[in-house]
Amino acid sequence: MRAYELMYIIRPDLDDEAINDVIEKFNQLIANNGGEVVNVNRWGKRRLAYEIDDYREGYYVLEHFNGEPATERELERVLKITDAIIRHLITKKE
Repeated sequence: MRAYELMYIIRPDLDDEAINDVIEKFNQLIANNGGEVVNVNRWGKRRLAYEIDDYREGYYVLEHFNGEPATERELERVLKITDAIIRHLITKKE
């Protein structure tokens, strides 16, 4: 299994319960595809460097997880089609 780092920004207009649901959704997705979540850091609401889709703020989440390349591809696919996510980035750790 490879080590990955996932950073994503959730829309700031969601309430705390919806934010928790989004985070749990991605944790379950990683687990269901043969991966394991190592660490979840909730950075909270922060100002964006530039406006994205009329949002000036976003809720930042940083996750470290282990998984196969298929896990990363499925996660990437679901992140792209999830409306609650403004931006995301998955990197392979060395």
